[in-house]
Amino acid sequence: MPEKALLIVDVQNDFCPGGALAVPDGDRVVPVLNDYAQRFANDGHRVFASRDWHPQVTRHFKEQGGPWPSHCVAGSHGAAFHPQLKLPPDASVLTKGTDPEDDGYSAFEAADAKGQNLSDVLKKDDVASLYVGGLATEYCVRASVMDGLKNGLDVVVLLDAVRGIDVNDGDVARALDEMIRAGARTATLATIDQELE
Repeated sequence: MPEKALLIVDVQNDFCPGGALAVPDGDRVVPVLNDYAQRFANDGHRVFASRDWHPQVTRHFKEQGGPWPSHCVAGSHGAAFHPQLKLPPDASVLTKGTDPEDDGYSAFEAADAKGQNLSDVLKKDDVASLYVGGLATEYCVRASVMDGLKNGLDVVVLLDAVRGIDVNDGDVARALDEMIRAGARTATLATIDQELE
């Protein structure tokens, strides 16, 4: 039977209030994602959590001509998951953004502790439906959702578990519209139990 999995994207200190690249109200996704993670784990589904893990020198950062201030540097406090994020004990952590020449937005560019990429792990586990929440809606969430769709997955955006930056007014709305037009579905905590049945 095809499996379902939860993907929690980049809920790290630097993307939450007080961090180097804070998403407004980014920490509001934490209790919601904790609820999702518990439901998925209780039903025997896999939970994945991606993280940015940048080198100190990368084209991604403004200091080297990139678009963003330095953030989520490997091993730093800013790169750690939000302290209140409760990942199940068997959750797989996926690390991305380690290449100084690559931005690493998508979790599909990430690898787990064994060096396996997300696409290979999902295929091995027969995952057909991927439920995605986290930060930020129009960057790493969007990139992960679009790559999931390109990989032939049924991708579901958890609307109550994502937050965006909205650098330009309307960026978040446009990203959500783009994901849905590309084939993504949406769900919330109010509908997830039906999805997991």
